[in-house]
Amino acid sequence: MDGAAAAGGVDVDFGGSRRTKVRSSSKHRLMSCFRPSSDRRDDSGLDGGDAPRRIPTHLVVTINGIVGSADNWRFAAKQFVKRYPEDVVVHCSECNYATLTFDGVDVMGERLAKEVRLVVKRRPALQKISFVGHSLGGLVARYAIARLYERSVIQDCSDENGSCKVKKSDESSEHKLKGKIAGLEPVNFITFATPHLGSRFHKQIPMLRGSHALEKMVFHISGIAGRSGKHLFLKDHDEGKPPLLLRMTTDSGDLKFMSALRSFHRRVAYSNARYDFIVGWKTSSIRRKHELPKPSNFTKDAKYPHVVYVDKPKNTDLEQEDFAETLIYDPKSAAEMEELMIKGLNRVPWERVDVSFRKSKQRVFAHSTIQVKSKLLNCDGADVIFHMIDNFLL
Repeated sequence: MDGAAAAGGVDVDFGGSRRTKVRSSSKHRLMSCFRPSSDRRDDSGLDGGDAPRRIPTHLVVTINGIVGSADNWRFAAKQFVKRYPEDVVVHCSECNYATLTFDGVDVMGERLAKEVRLVVKRRPALQKISFVGHSLGGLVARYAIARLYERSVIQDCSDENGSCKVKKSDESSEHKLKGKIAGLEPVNFITFATPHLGSRFHKQIPMLRGSHALEKMVFHISGIAGRSGKHLFLKDHDEGKPPLLLRMTTDSGDLKFMSALRSFHRRVAYSNARYDFIVGWKTSSIRRKHELPKPSNFTKDAKYPHVVYVDKPKNTDLEQEDFAETLIYDPKSAAEMEELMIKGLNRVPWERVDVSFRKSKQRVFAHSTIQVKSKLLNCDGADVIFHMIDNFLL
């Protein structure tokens, strides 16, 4: 795998129980899961002295952004297994890397879904699953979970003969069971600097400084990023359908985008409030401009110095009466499409964590620093990773 086990030798699990230390190589792209480097035990649950130990049951899948690789999440993966050595196994997705990230959110999502199924198949002890995506990887994860979503199965034992019938729950029924992802219990769905509302106009790409002329130019040349560029700029209209990012705010055909999101115990959006020149604050936090917290409300936390604001999800029924899924089929301006995506995605509660690297020398790299893409260039983002891990539901 391209850097999933980089220089220094992280203990990696390949396929079954064959385990070894490897160096990073662009020639080898192996599906790998991070485990503690001190762990020399195989999946039988025994170590060298035949002492029983607990096999991790929680799969954490990390997804890189555009032109990225599995190695981008290396730092976070190592911190996860250090903190929860007997609880989690971290799989850094490797199916979408480098120019493969130009193939489109849908194609990448299908690849990710297939990869996750393979990981789950070879680890029968798994019971729970969480996703952590950076930038475009967050959108890819949202597509993949819709493909992996399975409605909960309930038993109806009301038959007069005493027999039980198995049926899938109706999301609109009183049961409202949350369903499963790849057969596992969905727990955390977390994104870092993800353009949930796309990148079309309205200062969603801060490096353009809000210049309408520059935004319009980038819109017209967005095809250089392939199908992914079309998706991000809402330029795709496959078979007369609405842009994919609009459809991803609904349950579209056999892809239950919103039901899949709703199935997770928690959804968290980490966003750069400043200095992210790639993804704007609004689109990464799924807010309107007037909903963004004022700098005067930012807080100081010695433990997490770059986490400046935490907006806990509201414990209310967020189903919005003024959102109708049929609205996405009408021609819309960029502003109208943005509003629809905000309304659609906010039908499920989100925890929002705002980050600022204002006093950091690495602030110019905020888009990468928020995930510690490189320990050398982005180490100031470590407290953000620790914040995620410290608040992670097991």
